[in-house]
Amino acid sequence: MINPRKVKTYSVKSRFSKVLSGDFAKPPVAGATFRRFLDSLPRTLKAQDLRRVIAALVSARKSRKEVIFMAGAHVIKCGLNPVVIELMKKKVVTCVCLNGAGLIHDFELAFQAKTSEDVAENLKSGAFGMGRETAEFINNAVSTGVSGGLGLGNAVASAINKSNLRFKRLSLLNQACQLGVPVLAFTAVGADIIHQHPSFDAGLAAEGSIRDFYQLVERIAGINRGGVVLNFGSAVILPEVFLKALNLARNLGSQVKDFTTANFDMIYHYRPAQNVCLRPVMSGGESFYIIGHHEITLPLLAQAVTEKL
Repeated sequence: MINPRKVKTYSVKSRFSKVLSGDFAKPPVAGATFRRFLDSLPRTLKAQDLRRVIAALVSARKSRKEVIFMAGAHVIKCGLNPVVIELMKKKVVTCVCLNGAGLIHDFELAFQAKTSEDVAENLKSGAFGMGRETAEFINNAVSTGVSGGLGLGNAVASAINKSNLRFKRLSLLNQACQLGVPVLAFTAVGADIIHQHPSFDAGLAAEGSIRDFYQLVERIAGINRGGVVLNFGSAVILPEVFLKALNLARNLGSQVKDFTTANFDMIYHYRPAQNVCLRPVMSGGESFYIIGHHEITLPLLAQAVTEKL
């Protein structure tokens, strides 16, 4: 028979507790500054992780370490170019990595101050991705730039910068070119709308991508002991590219450890978790995975870094 009278107990006061009242959030106050709002967040779980990412970025900026900003195209599509541009101007972001779609949406903003077609509707008639100006500009930029020795990203960035595009002030690539921040781009042949057009040269696109890959390997050496790698919204391409570039940097003799990685996305993905957060820092460093919509988390992060700087 079970005898409840023999149950062993102890004083809860002697037990370790993970939640302390001193870590609670502070109540909202009308008219509070952003710094006060940031300080009001609870000092636990993801709010505390966010603070640690902010601290890593501020430390990297002050130590002049590399901060590699990797982003899926959705970051550009949802209007965040001004935020990333400001981080480049403040010399927080030192290198930008995009997929092929990022180049497309950035060009369209520079060209007409709008982007993102109705895929489902245009797919019905085979019109999806068949916009003439987008393909002609980017494919010609790649042909000219890569033939002249540039990588894929900087070929398009340079073309936008030299162009008379009416809205190029909105372009992340244009601003990066002006600020001397390298733009590295990595394409999967067949994955982007411009690959459907006769102007596309797969050989040059691949040549430009591998040049950017080698440049990323060089930049990764600069994250050793204090640098940061951020990934916003790339679920496959950039996490895979980053892992291989990190491995090659180490294989060629660079010591790359004791850095910070952070993945920001709307849901949990396997590859960013493994290839951005977990595996790269096993020999030293910290990693964080923060879930939320980019149009909220990126401005929040950027404003916090700005306040701390």
